[in-house]
Amino acid sequence: MLKQFFILCSGADKNLLEGCSEGEQTKFVGIGATVFFTAVMAFIASAFALFTVFDDLIPALLFGLVWSLLIFNLDRFIVSTIRKRDRFWSEFLQATPRIILAIIIAIVISKPLEIKIFEKEINTVLLKEKNTMALNNKKEVANYFKSDLDKNKTDVASLKSEITKKETEVNTLYETYITEAEGTAGTKKLGKGPVFKEKIAKHDLAKKELDTLRKINQAKIAEKEKNSKILEADLDKKVSETQPIIDGFDGLMARINALNKLPWLPSFFIMLLFLAIETSPIIAKLLSPKGEYDYKLEDLETALKATIEQDKYQRSLLVKTSAAMHDKVYEAISDDKKLYDLQRKNATDLLELQSNNFLEKQKKTL
Repeated sequence: MLKQFFILCSGADKNLLEGCSEGEQTKFVGIGATVFFTAVMAFIASAFALFTVFDDLIPALLFGLVWSLLIFNLDRFIVSTIRKRDRFWSEFLQATPRIILAIIIAIVISKPLEIKIFEKEINTVLLKEKNTMALNNKKEVANYFKSDLDKNKTDVASLKSEITKKETEVNTLYETYITEAEGTAGTKKLGKGPVFKEKIAKHDLAKKELDTLRKINQAKIAEKEKNSKILEADLDKKVSETQPIIDGFDGLMARINALNKLPWLPSFFIMLLFLAIETSPIIAKLLSPKGEYDYKLEDLETALKATIEQDKYQRSLLVKTSAAMHDKVYEAISDDKKLYDLQRKNATDLLELQSNNFLEKQKKTL
């Protein structure tokens, strides 16, 4: 059962191969097995690649199946159409388009498995990139809100500075009227005289102005700080909204780019391995010696070609002979008086009908 399946995979003529030796059948079983397992590897690689892209198992498996059947059919077709010749380079030239295609396919299907094999290393690279992107994103968002936040901070500092300046002024006036009362400064007269009353009046006025200024500025400061908190909340919201995009930065292209940042030698050898697997059906057919099956197939093809050429030649002779015979027949009856008179009468009747028909058409137009 398995043997017949692999022979089917090899694309060989089953009926023709049954009459060959056991060794010849085993050779084609090996070629068919190579074709089959190449399709299996194509299924695994393509399914994993699509699962990485869509993160859905069903579409990945369906596409992987279609891709593997495509590769299977292509390999089977190429292997079955390669004919063993007396010269290796003729066979190699015949297989060159398939080898070029195999290189392309090997590069395509090796990448997803490389990504899976080096998944931990790729995740480390992606983590570093995500952290860098998160920091850069936070800086960009912070720069976007920076002007408003800085303006609020400047305004708050200015309002506080006004209060501090007024407090300094009030404290100075306080010290002035105290020292005046003590007689240590000003008029240097002990007691609460007219100068003292004048200075304490200035202090009380400045104190009222300070209270008013403090009340107004503190209200403004509270409003500015509220706006700053709103801006900071918007900043945090903007950062949190963009973070899922950064966290989702682990698609197929991102992983391929991360893979390219790793040392190239391991990936190169894996690609060579898949190249060997992908070209193995062609190589197996090219390296296999010309056997009993190839001779029998060549005999059938040459016999069929000879038969077709012979039939074609006979048909051409039949056409030439028939044409020559018809020429002689018509030449022989061309001098027959009876046939001549009949042909003349028919031509005369035809001309009369044409003339009458033309006359009737001309009458209708008048």
